[in-house]
Amino acid sequence: MGTGNSRHKLAALAACALSGSLLAGTALAAGPAASAASASAASQETTLRVKMSGSGVDTLNPFLAFFDGAYDVFAAIYPTLNSLDETGKPGPYLADSWTQSDDKLTWTFKIRDGLKWSDGTPLTAEDAAWTLNLITTDAVAGTANGSLVSNFESVTAPDATTLVIKTKEPQANVTYVSVPRSGIPIVPKHIWESQAEHLKDYKNDTFPVVGYGPWTLTDYKPEQYAKFDANKDFILGKPGFDHMVQQSFKSVDAAVAALRSGQLDYINGVNPTQFKALQADKSLLTIQEVGNGWTGLEINYNARTRTGKKIGTGHPALGDPVLRHAIALATDRQTLVNKVRDGLAVVGAGYLPPAWPQWVWKPAPGEETPFDLDQANKILDDAGYTKGGDGVRVDPKSGKPLELRLGIHSDDTDDAGISNYLKGWLETIGVKLKIQTLSMSALNSDLAKGDWDLLMDGWTTGPDPTFLLGIQTCAALPKDDGTAGNTDSFFCDKDYDELFKKQLTTFDLDERAKTVGEMQSILYKADVNQMHFNANHLDVVRTDTVTGVIIGQPDAQGMYPAQSYAFWGYLKATPATAKVTAAKEESGGSALWIGGAVLLVVLVGGGIALKRRSGADDRE
Repeated sequence: MGTGNSRHKLAALAACALSGSLLAGTALAAGPAASAASASAASQETTLRVKMSGSGVDTLNPFLAFFDGAYDVFAAIYPTLNSLDETGKPGPYLADSWTQSDDKLTWTFKIRDGLKWSDGTPLTAEDAAWTLNLITTDAVAGTANGSLVSNFESVTAPDATTLVIKTKEPQANVTYVSVPRSGIPIVPKHIWESQAEHLKDYKNDTFPVVGYGPWTLTDYKPEQYAKFDANKDFILGKPGFDHMVQQSFKSVDAAVAALRSGQLDYINGVNPTQFKALQADKSLLTIQEVGNGWTGLEINYNARTRTGKKIGTGHPALGDPVLRHAIALATDRQTLVNKVRDGLAVVGAGYLPPAWPQWVWKPAPGEETPFDLDQANKILDDAGYTKGGDGVRVDPKSGKPLELRLGIHSDDTDDAGISNYLKGWLETIGVKLKIQTLSMSALNSDLAKGDWDLLMDGWTTGPDPTFLLGIQTCAALPKDDGTAGNTDSFFCDKDYDELFKKQLTTFDLDERAKTVGEMQSILYKADVNQMHFNANHLDVVRTDTVTGVIIGQPDAQGMYPAQSYAFWGYLKATPATAKVTAAKEESGGSALWIGGAVLLVVLVGGGIALKRRSGADDRE
């Protein structure tokens, strides 16, 4: 998808609108009334402007959220027990040290003394104990991260600087349970305790949000922007910018236009066409990261609750492993890598991505599922799926034709490209696809209800695999009232669950990797989550306005390690030059830019074709 025309239209429409009125520019109301001193001070302050994750923010409630945009916000404003260094190993954050008992059942964390929440209330070990205990004991609180603490026996705070976690069995990943972005954020007990009884309805949208992190969230408008102020007393070092704005765009094209015009400093997650086009711009740095997520097809083969109650409207034939395997045989993953990602991806197989090589799994030679339309047709013939006069096969048990709904994200160019290929391949084997283009919220609403047949989806993960593996456990199924589940395909297998517990309690890395590999083998053979590819993550930075936002060094192939966007990158980012940043602030300041950015959303009706990116970078 080209970006030139979009950029031109964007600039022209913005210019026309600016000559009239800026309805969305809330900060402009001060206008002439602002004092000269205030204007001078504002011009000296710096603002980091970045594209919000394409998934956006599903909720500001960290107990319930799944979308990458929300996780970015939480990593910025809430603390965790540990940080992660550039290699993905645990480091200090709230805890400056930790020890483990000889029997490996008790972990003791020494919490830093003297820290305060942004409202001035002391931050102590009691906040961490309360947060972790709530997730352990309350099903709603455990919606997003319950699998991380399922083995916890107790969490206590003997004093303000000591946190004690006791586990039922030895647990290898305790130092990964609470880390920025991919772990559990610690929330202030004095704010959240009164909300615990109605947690599923709490929006957490009173600003500024009380927290402790490198940033404080001062404003948020759904599908528009999140605005932050730097925490200049942050224990791991104050941010290099005074403010940060994460701006939501309904297409990556619009974000690219904003980057080129100087309205953005950094974009993550551009598509391959945009990435290659931007490489020619000398003011931009383009980088590839090793993929830390997957893009693939989810199959609704048996939607049900934890008690076994069947829900949803999934096609009954999808319960047949023969049909699911035929779909896998009819999918040419290499073609998807070549045509949809322009070669900037790795063919999918295992459930865990190449960013974390210690967990990478591949099927043994001879056990791979090849692209073989003839074999797919043969196994369907042998199973009694006969073709009607229209070429569509019929389920021999239910008598229903194999007409399946395929839900795709309305804002994802990868989904659109993949769905076109799948439609053609599956028609060749007698399966008719009806492609349903859904918004991110609609797709996820249907997923939870089981009202779908096939869905395009994607997840990312940090260096510890527990959360992502936990999505496929029986415990991830929803309750009968529809709450507390975080499954993505209603997969439930007792052998898989036993291995999940085993890997959690295995301290030897090689042995744990072997168990994790066995789990991935079960998923691969079930054909419920069919991995298409692990996309290289594509980022672009304006080198004339920001430096330091990219963390780590590239490998021999020029690939950077997976970035922890909302934490180290945004914390370490600094203005490239004071002169450039000051000039940018004088041309509008962060508040003016927010107004203009909201204006971009208002202008959708004026002719800009906007879509919102989601999919492989949606949730972690």
